Amino acid sequence: MPIDPISVSLLSLATAVPGTILPQSEAKALVRRLFGARTSRFDTLEPVFDNAGIVKRHIVRPPAWYEQDHGWRERNQVYLEAAEALYEECAAKALAAAGIAPDEVDALVTVSTTGIATPSLEARVAGRMGFRSDAERVPIFGLGCAGGVGGLAIAARLAAGVPGKTILFVTVETCSISIRLDKPSKANIVATALFGDGAAACVLRSGVDPRGGIAKVGAGGEMLWPETLGIMGWDVEDPGLGVIFDRSIPPFLEQNMAEAVGAIAARSGVAPEEIDRFVCHPGGAKVIVALEQSLGVGQGALDHEREVLRDYGNMSAPTVL
Repeated sequence: MPIDPISVSLLSLATAVPGTILPQSEAKALVRRLFGARTSRFDTLEPVFDNAGIVKRHIVRPPAWYEQDHGWRERNQVYLEAAEALYEECAAKALAAAGIAPDEVDALVTVSTTGIATPSLEARVAGRMGFRSDAERVPIFGLGCAGGVGGLAIAARLAAGVPGKTILFVTVETCSISIRLDKPSKANIVATALFGDGAAACVLRSGVDPRGGIAKVGAGGEMLWPETLGIMGWDVEDPGLGVIFDRSIPPFLEQNMAEAVGAIAARSGVAPEEIDRFVCHPGGAKVIVALEQSLGVGQGALDHEREVLRDYGNMSAPTVL
């Protein structure tokens, strides 16, 4: 006799962003000061700022910080300070919205790829947050922009393992600290037109919960294309992470996303035509268009994604949440 899967409820979702707001017009002026006199490439790339679909984003330091040279150690210290603060803010909001006390959390899933934290972020804030000493810790590094969806799926699978288990999933990214004065590359300039900082947190619980939550989390799936390692990621360099942004990202999505979604849906017992709404990571204006074309949803269908991109930029993993 088949065993019925344990239901997993998404009890709450909360977000947090740093207090410093950077309008896109100021970002363009800042980058012109940083790179304009050092490379003719900026003149050809300047329209990226106007066409990115971004009005403003939030960053972890005042604009003047980015006009100075910073090494690995200083950048990572900024990451730790900002990431801990963002973690605590969005986690506290998510727990309060779910009606869950910190000491009721059984496992802590953390996704972050824009800095190094050992011990990991959830361990660093555990004492201040009031987590139990026996709560499981699952820190995840290296998922990049996929970390919002991937981390949520991992948290749901953990919850499904034991009835009544409560999981806190948090993803924090501080993309802006990767801005580098020493490297006026095309990828680095494009990144300055897109990147923002932020965090998101979700509380999940398995089994029947009288509160019901805001959604049920069903099946999850992943697709890996090993030959695409050079499309997006980080180069580990001095004096900091160097962004990898290949121009082939939108066409790759347009060519491959529908097939990947169809395969995952089939494994989950869901027909693509049964899907009423896709919720996608708004990596950039061209990425959103490519997703709409590949998924066949029609231009403009991903309206919420455009709104998030407009007000917050690409924050990597938290953006989709």
